[in-house]
Amino acid sequence: MATVKDPGPEVETPPPATPPEAVVAAAPEVLANSLGEYVRASFLRIKSGDSGVLPVLVGLVVIAIIFQSQNSNFLTAGNLTNLLVQAAVFILLGLAEIFALLLGEIDLSIGFVAGMAGVVTVELLAAPRNWPWWAAILAGLAVTALIGVVQGAIITRLRLPSFVVTLAGLLGFQGLMIRIIGQGGIVPINNNVVNDLANGNLTVTAGWVVAVLGVLAYAGVTWQRDRRRRASGLVAPPVSLTLLKILGVAAAAVALLLVCNANRGIVLPIQGVPWVVLIVLVTLVAWTVLLGRTRYGRYVYAIGGNAEAARRAGVNLARIRTAAFMLCSMTAGIAGIVYASRLRSVSTNLDGGTLVLYAVAAAVIGGTSLLGGRGRPVHAVLGGIAIAAIANGMGLLGMAAATQLIVTALVLLAAVTIDAVARRGRAAVGTR
Repeated sequence: MATVKDPGPEVETPPPATPPEAVVAAAPEVLANSLGEYVRASFLRIKSGDSGVLPVLVGLVVIAIIFQSQNSNFLTAGNLTNLLVQAAVFILLGLAEIFALLLGEIDLSIGFVAGMAGVVTVELLAAPRNWPWWAAILAGLAVTALIGVVQGAIITRLRLPSFVVTLAGLLGFQGLMIRIIGQGGIVPINNNVVNDLANGNLTVTAGWVVAVLGVLAYAGVTWQRDRRRRASGLVAPPVSLTLLKILGVAAAAVALLLVCNANRGIVLPIQGVPWVVLIVLVTLVAWTVLLGRTRYGRYVYAIGGNAEAARRAGVNLARIRTAAFMLCSMTAGIAGIVYASRLRSVSTNLDGGTLVLYAVAAAVIGGTSLLGGRGRPVHAVLGGIAIAAIANGMGLLGMAAATQLIVTALVLLAAVTIDAVARRGRAAVGTR
């Protein structure tokens, strides 16, 4: 008779350890159950070559240290606020270019598309048309959106390279601007609201009210989203990480207000958060939600990562790409109106070719890949601030424009090199 072997007391089997490849491939908040695990997972991703925004953050610190050591005015409240205003156009153009870069494409026309938005808006504001400011701005943005639809349709339906189509746009829209306002012409802006978009400030009280409402909205949305995921048994970041994100946003808002609300006037007091900062933040939040929380955003990343796989999965490539070029041109239109507001006029002296190069540089320096599929709107913000900081700091030191261009080019080259090295590192561990 066979005997049954006593299996002995049950021993709880520990959960299998997460393979290092999985830790590197997944976002840290997916695998982390505590703040400590999140930090360790983030460190492993950086070690594997996926450094995220760390290089540009380190670069900004280095830039600040260098320029502050050479000129004590660099980190003053007045100069930092001026830097934010200078960076606004670069950031908005970078936000525009990201839509094309995520698809693995490029849009070389956005510099003069931005100019077209300014020209249309200013022409409609001027006599004898005298349109209301909001209608003129909407018309300018509608024209740029239409430009994006046309260029996107040509690229996707005729399967032409985006480089060639948008290069033609760069030349064509420059010529159209000259045709509308005349060779060497300048059209001033006589509308106070439009001029204040880049030159006006909120009152100190209004700035605090907007900041408190914004932080409360972010905290409520973030907390409820993570709570619902935990309650449903879905993967969610640890509570400590959620609280840390909310505290980080609150601290950033307070720091921004303390800088912008300091009196930076010489003869008359000048205080308050510039309107253009709010325009950039609203655009950033809108495009972050669109790309990170909607089906459309997932399709954009899918096409940029592997267009053929996305097509086989049923994604309408032509429609998504055309919409991306439309959003790219419309965001450039916002930048163009802000640029015209800052100058209080539009003219044919607009250097759209240089602006588009700065737009690509802002996105890539911030961490967006030139090969598609990787990048976030916040990258344009960081890259745009880096470019503006270099120009601002060198201006304080009295350096020539040629030196500024050379240094910006070296920073861009360093960013592309980091992206290429990181991509090879991810490929080595089996991630994209």
